[in-house]
Amino acid sequence: MSIILDANAPDGATSQNQGSDLIKDSSVETFVQDVIEPSMEVPVVVDFWAPWCGPCKNLTPVIEKVTREAGGRVKLVKVNIDENQELAMQLRIQSVPTVYAFKGGRPVDGFQGAQPESEVRAFYEKLAGGPIESPVEALLEQAAEALGNDDIQTAYGLYGAVLEREGENENDQATGGVIRCLVAMEELEAARQYVDDMSETLRLKAAVSEAISALELAESGVSSDDLDAARAKVEANPDDPQALFDYGMACFAANKRDEAVNAMITIIRTNREWNEDAGRTQLLKFFEAWGSMDPASVAGRRALSTVLFS
Repeated sequence: MSIILDANAPDGATSQNQGSDLIKDSSVETFVQDVIEPSMEVPVVVDFWAPWCGPCKNLTPVIEKVTREAGGRVKLVKVNIDENQELAMQLRIQSVPTVYAFKGGRPVDGFQGAQPESEVRAFYEKLAGGPIESPVEALLEQAAEALGNDDIQTAYGLYGAVLEREGENENDQATGGVIRCLVAMEELEAARQYVDDMSETLRLKAAVSEAISALELAESGVSSDDLDAARAKVEANPDDPQALFDYGMACFAANKRDEAVNAMITIIRTNREWNEDAGRTQLLKFFEAWGSMDPASVAGRRALSTVLFS
């Protein structure tokens, strides 16, 4: 690929004052200073985009994110082809988004079209010569561990830190985590307001919808204080589906997960149609609230399958 560029750009167009910037916009006048010269020392990724391009709006934030996480090992330059048609023609840009990587003053790699973050990360790691780890993933792991250990304030702060970096629409795991923390802190009104302010698209994402299920169960008004009374009703009337249902809800509130599952499974096994299949419906909400990989959810789904298909 030949590049025909004017190396004698006007003095006012130089980017020396921004030489340490990881992300910048460029033009035909400053392309040599922004891309060619820096690529002699560090790989420079060039994102060719256009304001009317839908896939560009998805790809550019991902590229910017991975560039920041690369910590200076790769730089990013963005070129609006509508404003730089001559440059786009020189580099034979036929569609957007198009991404080129420059090293040693020459393009060495590239791709076209929007790519998932995993592919963008792999592209950058090849340029950087090593892994590029996301601090967001580390924060999410720490937050999940803190939440699992009932260190709610720490988890809440960590999830909040992720959202400050990426925004709630960009990270559904952190958004769901915030809801779970608010529920654990018994800040149900704040959690409900947080959910009500969300877009419908965000609410439907798995991590968020599961957390909303936990909120809805907390809003049901059942508490662990009801456990002894509910257990007594089951012992007095073991075949009463309402008593079993109330006992299962109280077990959920008391975080007695296996007992909560067993109560609903008993309803499904003995009186499947009761209250419009309420036992199964509530059991599925338990699974969502705990998360699909929780041991109680895994065992519960296995038990449910056995009951339904035996």
